[in-house]
Amino acid sequence: MATTGAPARYVELPNGAGAAAFLAAGIGCAALGALTFLAGAFGGLKGLLNIYNPAGPLSGVTTLAIVIWLAAWFVLARKWEGRDLALTRIGITSFALLAIGFALTFPPVAALMLGK
Repeated sequence: MATTGAPARYVELPNGAGAAAFLAAGIGCAALGALTFLAGAFGGLKGLLNIYNPAGPLSGVTTLAIVIWLAAWFVLARKWEGRDLALTRIGITSFALLAIGFALTFPPVAALMLGK
């Protein structure tokens, strides 16, 4: 196959959809951590989050976190469709939310926050 020597053409695509997915993942992680912490901190919430008895409140925590993640992704994807966004700021925010979610699921951090 012969080459023409013409330069390759690159098409710039908007990054809004990818940025929405990235930030929504961080929001979902933070929601999981917050719900886990709240279920441990408030006994009454445990009963509300108990969807499936063998799993206990974890079943409601994970289900609600997934709903929050999907809702955030849907809303952000609609809002940012076709736009170019600052990925550095969105990436930093996403990783900060991930760190918050991880910290809130770590028992020593939860105990420290509850003063135990």
